[in-house]
Amino acid sequence: MLKRFFIPLLLFLYCLNLNAQSKPLKIGVAGLSHTHVHWIFGSDANEEAFEIVGIAEPDKEVAKKYVDQYHFPMNKIYTTLEEMIAAEKPEAVTAFGNIYDHLEVVEVCAPKGIHVMVEKPLAVSLKHAQKMKALAKKHQIQLLTNYETTWYPTNHKAFDIVKNDTMIGDIRKVVVRDGHRGPKNIGVNPEFLAWLTDPELNGGGAITDFGCYGANLLTWLMDGKRPLSVQALTAQHQSENNPKVDDEAIILLKYDRSVAIIEPSWNWPIGRKDMEIYGLKGAVYADNRHDLRVRIAEGYDGFQEEKMKLEEREKPLNDPFVYLTAVIRGELKPDQYDLSSLENNMVVMEILDAARKSAKKGKVVRLR
Repeated sequence: MLKRFFIPLLLFLYCLNLNAQSKPLKIGVAGLSHTHVHWIFGSDANEEAFEIVGIAEPDKEVAKKYVDQYHFPMNKIYTTLEEMIAAEKPEAVTAFGNIYDHLEVVEVCAPKGIHVMVEKPLAVSLKHAQKMKALAKKHQIQLLTNYETTWYPTNHKAFDIVKNDTMIGDIRKVVVRDGHRGPKNIGVNPEFLAWLTDPELNGGGAITDFGCYGANLLTWLMDGKRPLSVQALTAQHQSENNPKVDDEAIILLKYDRSVAIIEPSWNWPIGRKDMEIYGLKGAVYADNRHDLRVRIAEGYDGFQEEKMKLEEREKPLNDPFVYLTAVIRGELKPDQYDLSSLENNMVVMEILDAARKSAKKGKVVRLR
C-alpha cells in the first residue's frame, strides 16, 4: 500500500527538480560601473541558460544607458542590492562595480544563500578576500571569479599540452603579458575610469588590473602551488592620466623548479593578453584567444613549429554565465584550482598582495 503512493511521489519530486533545473538561472547584477558588464547583456545564452532578473545601480544616469542600449525594463533597476534581492529573489549575483565593493556584495548575498561571481580580481586586498572566503564557506555558496582569459581556447590547449604531453618537457619559465594603452587612452566610460584609477577602490593600477591575469594562469598551471617568493617593481609613465596609481609593473615569481614573469601594463601600444610557456624541450605560445604555436627544439637555435587556429570551446566552457549556471545546477564540478575557483583566486590575492608590498618596499617578499 505504502509503495503505491511512495513511488509516484518520488517521480513527482524528480520531475519538479528536473523542471527547476531546466529553468533559466535567475541572476541579479550588482553595479554597472565596470564596462565588462556588457558581457552578460551580450551573451548569446541570455534568457536561455540564465535570466537577468534585476540590477542594483545607484547612479540612474548610468543605469539608463544600459536600459536604452539593451531594452532592459527600468522598473527592474534598484538603488541598492538589498532592494533588488528582496524584490527579484535571484539565485546568483554577478558583481560589476568597483573591486572594493566585492566584499559588500558577498556580505549581503552569502547569508541569503545567493551565489556570487565577481569580475576579476576576487578582491581589493588579501584581507577582503579572506573575509569573503570565510562567508562563502560558512554559508556554502559558490564564489567564483571571472577573467576574460579563462575562456580562451588557446590557454586550455596550452594547459593540455603541458599537463598531458611530454613534447615540451617540464616547465622552467612562464611569461604572461597583459594590458593596453591605458584606461583613459582607450576611452573607457567615465564611471569606470573614476574607480579604475583609484588605489582604494581598485587596489592599485595596472599591477592589479592586469597583474591578476598572470597570477591566475600561473596558479592554474602550478596546480595551486604558491610561489616561494614574489618581487615586483612599478612605475608611473602617464602621471597626467593615472596620477594616483601605477601604470607599469613587472612581477617576478620563483617556484621550486621554475620562474615566472608577469608584465601588466597600461603602456602597451597594442592591447594584448598572451602567454609563453618554456619547457626543457620546447615552448608553447598562446598568442591570443585563437592562435597558438608549439615549438620543439632542434640543435642550438633551431626548431620545428606547429601553428594552430583554435575554435571556441563547447558550452558551458565558453561563457562565464553559462558556466556559473552549470556549477550552481550541479551539472559541472570545477577542479580545485580551476581558473574561476575560490582556491585559485585566494592564491592570486596572496601574489598581488606580495607584489604591491614588494614594489612599495623594494624587497623580495617570501610566501613559503
